[in-house]
Amino acid sequence: MESMYLVVALGAVVAGFVQGLSGFAFGLVAMSFWAWALDPRLAATLSVFGALLGQVVAAVTVRRGFDLKRLLPFVLGGLAGIPLGVALLPHLDMDRFKAVLGALLVLWCPAMLLARRLPRISAGGRVADGAVGLAGGVLGGIGGFTGTLPTLWCTLRGYDKDSQRAVIQNFNLSMLLVTMGTYLATGIVTREMLPLFAVVAPAMLVPTLLGARLYKGISEARFRQIVLGLLTASGAGLLASSVPRLLERMA
Repeated sequence: MESMYLVVALGAVVAGFVQGLSGFAFGLVAMSFWAWALDPRLAATLSVFGALLGQVVAAVTVRRGFDLKRLLPFVLGGLAGIPLGVALLPHLDMDRFKAVLGALLVLWCPAMLLARRLPRISAGGRVADGAVGLAGGVLGGIGGFTGTLPTLWCTLRGYDKDSQRAVIQNFNLSMLLVTMGTYLATGIVTREMLPLFAVVAPAMLVPTLLGARLYKGISEARFRQIVLGLLTASGAGLLASSVPRLLERMA
């Protein structure tokens, strides 16, 4: 039992710092720790809780680049996607899901990182932004992965670091509020989870503030490298936690 609390605390510390620095990725980073030791539904619930708390802290400390018109299609799409993700969660094979998501990140993000010039997507307008928000909402309902696809999309849109962070940070905050409310309303959050919530909250607070402070001094190029590097590392972690289990099941 004590080892489980240590794993939860360590995941919260690292994920909190990453979220404070990048504006997203709490769920991806935390799950790379928690997937080894926790039940998938418990890990998903803690991920949503920690990501929500981190976004509240980050929204207070970093407020640059906010544009409601740019943000709104993502949020509306995401709100439509959350119920789909929550409905899928009890029936989802989490090992396969993590393997697919991890493979996407490991293959796509390094290609973007190594490209001298990233392609900029201007087509689709608000409809495309809303579709990406819908996909982010589904992933958020499944396990707090709200920022993954919108972050990749904003990078391909060519947003500067403040605009990108403002979209992802406020999109995540909106989605996570609704997701946590849905978890509470549907009974996914149980009384037995509360002691672990009490571990996550203090463990992530200071690292999140440190990450947010560091963000203010980094360049556009460095921010892109950090974002894509973190997504790649998170994808590798998801593969490492899911592929052995899938191979064991196939044996």
